[in-house]
Formats: sequence, C-alpha cells, structure tokens
Amino acid sequence: MKRIMICTLIGVTGIALSACNDSSDSNNNNPPEVNQPPEFIQGDILHTQYDGVTDDLLTAGLGATGLGSATAPTFADPLNPSPAELRQLAIYNNYRALVDTSPGGGYDEFFGPGVGNQTEGLIPGHEYLAFMTVAGSSVPVTVMAQVPDSFDVQNPCMITAPSSGSRGIYGAIGTAGEWGLKKGCAVVYTDKGSGTGAHNLETNTAQRIDGTLSSTDESVQFRADLTASQRNDFNADWPDRFAWKHAHSKTNPEADWGRHVLQSVEFGFWVLNKQFGSDDNTRVITPENTLVIASSVSNGGGSSVRAAEQDTKGLIDGVAVSEPNVNPAVSTNFTIVQGSNTPIVEHSRSLLEYTTALAVYQGCANQAPAIRDIAPLNAAYNPQAIGENICTSLALKGLVTGSDTDARATDALRILNEEFGIQPEQNLLAPIHFASNVAQSISMTYANAYGRAGVEDRVCGLSLAATDGTGAVTPLTPVQEAAAFAVSNGIPPTAKVNIVYDDAVAPSTLLTVSKSPSSGLTDYGLDALLCLHGLALGRDAITGDALTGAEAELAEAIADGIEEIRATGDLRGKPAVFVTGRSDAILPINHTSRPYFGLNQQVEGAGSELRYYEVLNAHHLDVLNGFPAIGASYVPLHHYYFQALDLVWDRLTNDTPLPPSQVVRATPRGDATPLAQSNLPQIAAQPPEVDLIRLVGSELIIPD
Repeated sequence: MKRIMICTLIGVTGIALSACNDSSDSNNNNPPEVNQPPEFIQGDILHTQYDGVTDDLLTAGLGATGLGSATAPTFADPLNPSPAELRQLAIYNNYRALVDTSPGGGYDEFFGPGVGNQTEGLIPGHEYLAFMTVAGSSVPVTVMAQVPDSFDVQNPCMITAPSSGSRGIYGAIGTAGEWGLKKGCAVVYTDKGSGTGAHNLETNTAQRIDGTLSSTDESVQFRADLTASQRNDFNADWPDRFAWKHAHSKTNPEADWGRHVLQSVEFGFWVLNKQFGSDDNTRVITPENTLVIASSVSNGGGSSVRAAEQDTKGLIDGVAVSEPNVNPAVSTNFTIVQGSNTPIVEHSRSLLEYTTALAVYQGCANQAPAIRDIAPLNAAYNPQAIGENICTSLALKGLVTGSDTDARATDALRILNEEFGIQPEQNLLAPIHFASNVAQSISMTYANAYGRAGVEDRVCGLSLAATDGTGAVTPLTPVQEAAAFAVSNGIPPTAKVNIVYDDAVAPSTLLTVSKSPSSGLTDYGLDALLCLHGLALGRDAITGDALTGAEAELAEAIADGIEEIRATGDLRGKPAVFVTGRSDAILPINHTSRPYFGLNQQVEGAGSELRYYEVLNAHHLDVLNGFPAIGASYVPLHHYYFQALDLVWDRLTNDTPLPPSQVVRATPRGDATPLAQSNLPQIAAQPPEVDLIRLVGSELIIPD
C-alpha cells in the first residue's frame, strides 16, 4: 500500500524527533521495513531522558523510600507547577493508590521498586509521550513508551501497562510498569481515553498532555463538545461545573480499550526502532523477534485481555493480568458452582448492572446485623442515620421488606448476594467501598460513557463540581485545579471535584448529603441512584415498568454501549494467566474472571492456555490493607500478580508449562504481624485435586 507521509521536525529536550502523520491502514498485516511513526499519532512526540540519579522512569527520582513515605512531593509554586513536578506527584499518587506501602504489608520485601535493586529502584532510560486517536474518534488518547537503559536489543521484550480504573498515563506505573522496567523490558502505557481530562466549564481550562493547564490551547486532553454559546448557557444555569473525559467525551472509550493497547504496542515498536534502529531507519526490532506480554490490573487488565482477543497482527505473545475488568459475553451454557453452594445461573452481568445495584442497596445493607459491626471501618465511615434513611426509602418504594432497619438491611444484603451474585466473601469489604463512593462514581461515569451522553445532559440529575463543607457547589480553587492532573484517579469524587445531585431537594448539593425528592430524606440521593440502576436494567428500577421517552432512548443507547465492550473469550491460544481475589468487592468474580474462564474453556476448548488462579483472602484494592483493620485479614493480591507475570514469562522463554487453574489458599497475617512468606503460598505447579478449578460439562467447579 502506498504510504503518504506528512512530516515535521521537532526538537524536544534537545533531541530531534520525526513526528509524522501516516495515511496507511494501521491494521495492515505487513508493516513496512521503514520505521515510520504510526498514523494514529497526533501532534508532537515528547521525549525525555532520565539519568536514574536525579530522576528516573519508575519513581520520578523519589526512590523506594520516597514512594513509601507518607509525605508527598510538593510544588515550588502551587499555582504553576512544572511538568516535572506534576509528573513526580502523579507517579507518587498512582503508585500508592494501588500498592500497600504500610509497614509490615510486604512493601520493599515482596514487592516495591527496591526489591532486587540496589539503587532504590531508580531506573534510567527514555520516555516518549504522545497523543493518539482511534478510527472514528477525534478525542485524544495518551500513549507513552518507557525504555530502560537495561533494555537488551538482542533479547527485546515489551510489557503493556494500560491504566487501571480511569487513571491517567501513569496509572499502571507501580504494577506492570515496575515489573517490566525491572525486567529490562520496554513498557508501553495508555490512559485508554480516560485519565483526568477535567474541563472547567466556567473558565474553559483543561489539562495539556503534561498536566499543565490551558484555557486557550486546542491540544488538551479533553474539552466538552459545546460551542461557546452552549457553554455560556450551561454555566448560567449550572455554574462552576466540570466535564470529565471518561464520562462526557461521547465516545464510550471502553469500547476501544483493546485497540488503545494494540496501538500502544505499535507505538512501542516505533520507539524501539527510533532508538535502536539502523542508520537507514529500517526496523530491527519487530513483533517476530520481541516477546510481548499484555498486562496490567483491573480496567487495565481488562483492556489487555480485549487487546489479545483483537490481535489480528500477532503483536501479543502472552497475557498476565490481575482482577481484570472483563464483561464476558453472556453464556447460558454453564453455571458456576462453588463447593456445595447453589449453582449461579445468572452470571456475567454487566459492570453497570451490578455496580448500580451496589450503589442502590449497599448503603442499607451496611446496617445488616450480619456485617454491621464486623465489616472493617463500616461504623467509622458509614453514618448509621443515613443508612437507616436509605433502608426507609427502599422500604417505602417496596424494594426491601421488613418492619425495622435490621430486617430491611438484611433483605438488602440478601438481594445483593442472591439476586445479583455478590459472593458472601465480598460483603465485609463492600461497606468501605460504599463509603469511598466507588459504586456511586462508577455508576454515574459509566452510564454517561456507555450512553455517549454529554455534560449538558446531566444524566439522572447529576453533575460534577467542587463543594464546600455544607455540600453546596463552590468554585474549585486555582491551587486545587493546578494539581488535578497529579492527584486525580480519573473519576469524581477526586481532586476535590464531587458528584452533585442537581435534582435533590433544593439546593443542589453533594450527593452523599442530598435529600431525595420522593422521600424528603437524606438518603444519599437514592432517587438518582435508582435512576442510574433503571438505565442499567432497561426498566423502571422501582415498578419494573418499561421506560419511556428520553429515558428509554438513553437506556437503549447504554445497552448498545455495553454490547460494544463485551469480551468474546477467544484469546487466540495465547498463554494467559488471570489472578483474582475471592473477596473482590468492586469487580465481583461471578461476573468477571470466573465466567470469562468458563467462556474461554468453551470457546477455545483443548486449545486454551488460559489459567485462572483465585486467591483466598485477597481483594481488589491492596492499598486498603494499609488500614490495620483490613491488613490483618487480607493479603496483597499484587504479590500474585507479579507471580502471574513470572509464570507467563517462563512459559514464553523456557516453555515451562503453566500450572493448572486453582484456588490459592493464602492466609491473613493477623493483628500487628508483619507479612511473611508463610502467608503467601506459591501458585502450585501440581495442586491437589481439591484445589483445581475446572469446567466439567456445564458446570464451572470452584472449590471452597
């Protein structure tokens, strides 16, 4: 195919780079020998070299000690932080958001930058940063490649590191990034079209690729699709609001997460050949001679799984992911049976369906006698009065039964466990996630994203803004906005921007303290959460009646958006490992890893090389183990994620067989006891029969 090139020469940090737009099809199965930048790269490519002394790829110069410190880096000028300062704080926050760095939790012993490294984990090398787009969308997606100085051109390797959650480009720095860089591999990252991407509608300010702010530049991470007149009209009605990239880009970015990862790999090959290629600019590092593992955790893990399914060019050799957010295609051909429990028939529910159920019912379920006083931090973070109000509101609507809070809360817990497939092991951590607004924020963000709604639609009467101590909307301070890139997790509430219920009993107020119009009670804006749940179910969440009008149209759009992100279960025979904690209370295993494994066994049959390891006493957010009340009862899943990468590496380099799918019986360390190797048994090469996970006929058998 003829390739028409439009090239400009740019100088970045003293290094001249070619930034070119290429008109060829990125799905061409016969890439040219000439190393040309992928056509999907938009604008300049930023290149920085780090010496591994004053700054580095993995720790931004902080080292293992700095990342483990509770004292965060600061800005010389809080109103105008430099790109380097924003990067350092972003790496600090993203690392600590996923990894438990508390004493005794395994940091710097079982995992961490300093483990196996005598230089505090400071890794010298090159970092390349750019915007890219996917076909059919003009919304920029950030892509980055890091190449450590230890990269071996004779034995090239590459690890994908799409961000977890909705985080920005450094969202997987402490997970796939750490493992890959310490292995000497290039690591390719993408924010998957999410990231901070905060558009201040009042000031028109947004973040550039490096996190600095601009109210005029066109090349920013995201601005809402509004004309100046439309924005002014919106501000007149709803002042001081924000549009957020994941929620309001009108693109359903999750539908393209697999393509984002594949494009990041292609960008990685361009970078490697730019850095190590021959004088005549031909490729010397190719998919044929490079080991590529698709990896990451949570949403990033799900993205890598989807990339492996969509890999028609043979870019990916293996997959190693932890707690992946996969929405497998619904199969009625098998049930899930754990021990002697009742078979689970309705598995593979969508993220939005089970998450909106948690948003609706968990606030009441927190007061159930079975978990009220034993769920860690429940009493401290979930006010009893609001929980009682939620139970009362649900009862008034006929959604729970019982004459008092205990009975109603018990029924709410039953609904989550029996009707929505939430494992009992997940009940104890669900309250702290509710207090952290996890289900509420995912429900709001993803409903908008799947339905391709804009900020102006204010789905279910919700918007995003800073709030004051009373819950009232207030402008975000300039200092807070200047730091947003470095402190945000990608979906509000974050970076001092919260979910606001505009349709609450006046005035508009912070969702957590809002009063629902239907009840007049301070019930966590239950009316709004029921609205989101109804959109996910495709029917009125209270009456079960069909939706009408604009709600029906939006629900249909959301359903279409969910179908776009369903996984096929076909990994094309690639060696693959999933590790998931049985106590995962964010991505329930009966709708993610378990049914994906069952679907894969049916789709690929004897040709499957997927292994599924379910870890007891492990959950989704290891950072919570830093709370003594939680760390005493749970082990870090992060440790087993690194084992998954080791296993896939050994399979690809030494042809070592992957261990059979199994339950891994990790044990908690108890109060004030440092984590020890005895708490973390290895994934067994030959597990006993009683620990094997298997699809037998039409039953996916999971040992207790």
